[in-house]
Amino acid sequence: MSMAPRIEAHLNKVGVNYSILSHPHSETSLQSARVARVPASQLAKAVITHDGDNYRLCVIPSTHRLVMTLLNEHTSGNFRLVEEDELENLFEDCEMGAVPALGQVYGMPVVWDQRLGEMEEIYFESGDHETLIHLDRGGFMELMGLQEHNVISCLSEECERDYQLIH
Repeated sequence: MSMAPRIEAHLNKVGVNYSILSHPHSETSLQSARVARVPASQLAKAVITHDGDNYRLCVIPSTHRLVMTLLNEHTSGNFRLVEEDELENLFEDCEMGAVPALGQVYGMPVVWDQRLGEMEEIYFESGDHETLIHLDRGGFMELMGLQEHNVISCLSEECERDYQLIH
């Protein structure tokens, strides 16, 4: 498989400049960064949450963990992590576990960690386990548009010390 068709159509419709980076098969975002030889801090990962009524796709650096208390404070919600088996029906044109950072393409609101807006370059899954989408900061900001953003994550080692409800 390659880039998810819905993602490709959206990128082309918006007209944002992007490139595709192929890499050996990987199972996790940190593995993807390693085998693609990109800084893990520049790889954005998608984490899906649910509050009983609505899904929300959270986009955070792959070196970070989603802090549920920060997300819930920001959204005034009561979100929980979605189990992986729930994802199959939400992202039908993607491989299991290779969720792109563009929830809006699938009718899902997005909240992204504002640290991503400080990066010169950003990569994220294209819908499979062997390609990444590469954007500059301007392209990422254009794709995120009016999607919510805030501090919703922390570095993995800091999370274990400072927070209880983490991904």
